[in-house]
Amino acid sequence: MSGRTPALTPPDSALAPVRHPDAPAPGEPIGTHYEHCFGCGGEQPHGLQLAAKAGEGVSVTAEFLVRPEHQGAPGLAHGGLLATALDDTLGALNWLLRVISVTGRLETDYLRPVPVGTVLHLSAEVTAVDGRKIYATAEGRLNAPDGPVAVRADALFVEVKVEHFTDNGRPEEIQAAMDDPDQIRRVRAFEVNP
Repeated sequence: MSGRTPALTPPDSALAPVRHPDAPAPGEPIGTHYEHCFGCGGEQPHGLQLAAKAGEGVSVTAEFLVRPEHQGAPGLAHGGLLATALDDTLGALNWLLRVISVTGRLETDYLRPVPVGTVLHLSAEVTAVDGRKIYATAEGRLNAPDGPVAVRADALFVEVKVEHFTDNGRPEEIQAAMDDPDQIRRVRAFEVNP
């Protein structure tokens, strides 16, 4: 990152991240945390529909196709949408730690334009943990895992209790998620969101 702020620099007392023993194995899909999530949900026709996979250590990869409905300037991905892709990929890391967290801060650098039709290859990793704070970094590459870096971000996630979602979300969606008979989907619905 160019000019990382102090809020995104782990303190000297921070610990190296530890992958939870029940986390998906490297190469396994992480799956959507909520079907209506704009980033990874399959029920959002204009969403990113990110497909994340567990990587080595506490890392993930994901990719998405930039479609015409993702434009900002003519023929180019909207910058806010690219930040969303990075944020959602970073959020998937918490499944490897098995914590519920929210984005506290996200700083994004835009290095190259991302044309419509591009497959953006994203990678993210947790760099440190300090109490409830989780420090992470991500990048997006054009059309291949080793393609040119187009966007990158540093992030701070903060671990929260499930009440963060149940006390603040719209009651209809909260109840629908709570009524899901699939226990895993019910729990994952409240994983990561701001």
